[in-house]
Amino acid sequence: MKAAIRDPNPVIVLENEIMYGQTFPLSPEAQSKDFILPIGQAKIERAGKDITFVTHSINVGRCLQVAEQLKEKHNVEAEVINIRSAKPLDVDCIVDSVKKTNRVVSVDSGFPAYVVSLHNVF
Repeated sequence: MKAAIRDPNPVIVLENEIMYGQTFPLSPEAQSKDFILPIGQAKIERAGKDITFVTHSINVGRCLQVAEQLKEKHNVEAEVINIRSAKPLDVDCIVDSVKKTNRVVSVDSGFPAYVVSLHNVF
């Protein structure tokens, strides 16, 4: 929100109301009053070498859970990328990850027209 307020350009902030009331651990750096998440910079939430999950918002936690299950059950190391902003999109982060893993899954909470269960894939 701070980055959006301070940006001289128009910025749209989308929130997932399901996330209201949830708590997350924060680093001392993130708790600083001067801390700002840069717009357009993705974050690798979990490093991996076999598959890349590209996601945002509530699905970051879901992908981290799936990544842990893939590791435990199939010894698959999934990289989870939190895009944090859709435009500008951190394409370099995604491309670098896919070059490493050769596989990508885009995870979104949009209209559930096509649902794939990963336990049927592996």
